[in-house]
Amino acid sequence: MKSQNKEIIDRMLDSGEPSIRFKILTKVLGRSLESSEVKEIQEDIKSSKRVKLLLSERKKDGKIHHRPYAKWYGAHWVLTYLADNGYPPGDDSLVPLREQVYEWLFSEEHEKKIISISGRTRRCASQEGNALYYLLALGLADDGTEKLAKRLSSWQWPDGGWNCDKKSDAVNSSFFESLIPLRGLTLHAKLTGDKNSKEAAKHAAEIFLKRRCYKSQKDGSTIMDDFVKLHYPCYWHYDILFGLKVLAEAGFIKDKRCHDAMDILESKRLPDGGFPAEKKYYRLANEKISGRSLVDWGGASKRKMNEFVTADALFVLKKSGRLN
Repeated sequence: MKSQNKEIIDRMLDSGEPSIRFKILTKVLGRSLESSEVKEIQEDIKSSKRVKLLLSERKKDGKIHHRPYAKWYGAHWVLTYLADNGYPPGDDSLVPLREQVYEWLFSEEHEKKIISISGRTRRCASQEGNALYYLLALGLADDGTEKLAKRLSSWQWPDGGWNCDKKSDAVNSSFFESLIPLRGLTLHAKLTGDKNSKEAAKHAAEIFLKRRCYKSQKDGSTIMDDFVKLHYPCYWHYDILFGLKVLAEAGFIKDKRCHDAMDILESKRLPDGGFPAEKKYYRLANEKISGRSLVDWGGASKRKMNEFVTADALFVLKKSGRLN
């Protein structure tokens, strides 16, 4: 196993995709973000074909003239996957995209949707959670970003998560709406030292830990089949790898309640040491259809390694102590 790990890491370090090399160097091998080697790779990411495709629909004003939440090509999703793939922070050319997101999330129309039923705020908090995460990761944070963090903390349900379910008897948080806010608040606490965000993230982690990352508390069954399939990107969806990745970022991956999900993840490892994307949520297309992606993230195949899934899986294995 030790030689297999070295072989797959070496293979990934030789990838033609700079984002993969960045993830392996920083998240698996622990290289500093300040090292010249990492900074050089981030410049390669900035000029890579994949990034150019993500940003290809920007106009002269720097904006992408679609709804920010347009799946999966609006400004919101473009910023999400720039941040998740090591795009270098502090690029002012992305500010117009940030402003598009603010125009959406702080609009009167959006704020009318922030409603409380039976004492619980019903919102798709993954939206604010993603925005909080990518604005911090991309070095675009400002007062608006702080407003997003405060919103999430104030909307948190008693069990630690968030939900947009309008049924008055809904009392359990949603995996879909809780994982990404956990990710954003974790990074906010790390970068700012904010105690409210730290406590909110700790509370949110329990949503996943008490359910072993995929199980019903009632009978131990798998909550949804897709929860135990591997995908990249997940967008707003949930699977065990995305859950474990966020729990690793938040410092909870060695909690024994992650063990069952980790065992499932390891069971999916291919003979070459990589991991597959078993399903995908996007469609490669130029026409403006829902679920459209300008970027091919490696497709889906149960027998073929997907570099993006593999990079995330190796990170989780490393942080959990299972990568020898």
